Amino acid sequence: MKLLIFRTLLIYLCVLFAMRLMGKRQLGELQPEELVSTILISNLASISIESEEVPVTASLIPLFLIAALELLGSALSFRSQKFFNLMSGPKTVILDGQIDQNALRTLRLTTADLMEALRGKNIFDPRDVSYAVVETNGSLSAALRPEKETATLADLQLKVEHSHATIPFVLDGQVLEE
Repeated sequence: MKLLIFRTLLIYLCVLFAMRLMGKRQLGELQPEELVSTILISNLASISIESEEVPVTASLIPLFLIAALELLGSALSFRSQKFFNLMSGPKTVILDGQIDQNALRTLRLTTADLMEALRGKNIFDPRDVSYAVVETNGSLSAALRPEKETATLADLQLKVEHSHATIPFVLDGQVLEE
């Protein structure tokens, strides 16, 4: 039993460490802890389903231990800002138009990766950015400097008389006569 718990803890921590080394951009929408838990839990479930000679408790104990570790990690992240930043906190990569090379190195991102993400947000010059953050899911959030923001009708102090909603002429393959 102690060996089973030790092996589960060891594998969980090793896989989590390996996922952290890979960096955020390979992980898509999942947090590294969630991905590790998903992989391990699915593997444990498949072992207990496929192998009749393995007792169900041999998979249930590690499964519940992984779930408990996930909950413990969430609780620690909630209570400790340092733990949250260490495990999955968002990282500021641009501040006042200056790219933070140390943050990029920590995230295993190149300047080319950052520029690609900025271009995806129609920002072509990092000097136009007030701040940019790589979120916990790996996506980039960026705020332009106020003088680079697109002017709105409210900025120009213009009022809209009527806003016409567009009505589709074809809906579900049927032409709307009215």
